[in-house]
Amino acid sequence: MEFGRVPENELSSIDFSLPKEPTFNKQVLKGKPHKHPKVYVGCAKWGRTEWVGKIYPPKTKEKDFLQHYVQHYNCIELNATHYKVYDEKAIAKWDEKAKGKDFLFCPKMYKGVTHFGSLSNKQFISDEFLKGVSAFKEHLGPIFVQVSDAFTPKRKTELFSYLQSLPTDLQFFLEVRHPDWFGVDAIREELFSFLKDHNIGAVITDTAGRRDCAHMYLTVPKTFIRYVGNSLHPSDYTRIDTWVKRMKHWLDKGMEELYFFMHMHNEATSPELTVYLVDQMNKECGLNLTKPTFVEKPNTLF
Repeated sequence: MEFGRVPENELSSIDFSLPKEPTFNKQVLKGKPHKHPKVYVGCAKWGRTEWVGKIYPPKTKEKDFLQHYVQHYNCIELNATHYKVYDEKAIAKWDEKAKGKDFLFCPKMYKGVTHFGSLSNKQFISDEFLKGVSAFKEHLGPIFVQVSDAFTPKRKTELFSYLQSLPTDLQFFLEVRHPDWFGVDAIREELFSFLKDHNIGAVITDTAGRRDCAHMYLTVPKTFIRYVGNSLHPSDYTRIDTWVKRMKHWLDKGMEELYFFMHMHNEATSPELTVYLVDQMNKECGLNLTKPTFVEKPNTLF
């Protein structure tokens, strides 16, 4: 993910601390731990050739990447669906790879709906998108709707109307990026109140160059975190430590579902930081999450 990228020599000057807990969240979390919270950790793509020989066996073909990915993670932020509307047959083939596993696909809404033209005339293509991803069946996780960086609060009525048209039996999360959604108190509060009233989650994006997108608002007792690391820069680890503390706080207060997606500007290093994340979450939150297992290198005698 390139969103919010800054030069490496500027990373040490950025304040990566997370905002204080909004009082708004007290309306959403009940104040005591949920009996059976669900926690999912994943990446944005499974098709990373850099992972062959790292967490995928040597010489793994691209068509087999998914069947190996599901051994290392329990969900995926499915960016592939942002670029193409897949039919039920194609989705069913992916779903088959997760058969028998507690694994969720979290598809990103097709960009033809969200990034081109008005949202007011997208009913047909939205329905086609949803028809396709419904083939994930019990493996369908939250669907996230991202509007472009240029989508401002001036289009609020259009956005709210579209969100109200979505089926209520599916869980949706919204990601907005234009700074005006976060910079004005009244606009920010209206957005999150609308999402809360309509049972729609708010995506939290933590990236170096756009600290406002790490807003910490919870509009449902679930969260969808898009964490953008910087290829194992030292700050990546301290940021993860801070996130683990916040996620533990949320779980202690009644968070029901938590989705954490690992992004990197260089995706080759995502597995390493995922291992650190999962180890810390298992330790601090008393979980038993799956983490990537690295391919054992054969001993070589010289």
